[in-house]
Amino acid sequence: MKALKASSLREKSVEELLKDQEDLSTQMFKLRFQKSTGQAESPLRIRGVRRDLARVKTILREKLGARG
Repeated sequence: MKALKASSLREKSVEELLKDQEDLSTQMFKLRFQKSTGQAESPLRIRGVRRDLARVKTILREKLGARG
């Protein structure tokens, strides 16, 4: 999966960002579970997903902070 860019995330709505956050959190859980059971196909993918999740959360915080 290609890394998400902050500029493309800023173009998304809050609802889309919340869905992305949920998807990435689920993916992160699955990857961590695979790692703990020794079935991880690519341990470096965890780093990418973690960073993408952080990007999404940061943009969400920016958008929600601007509202209220």
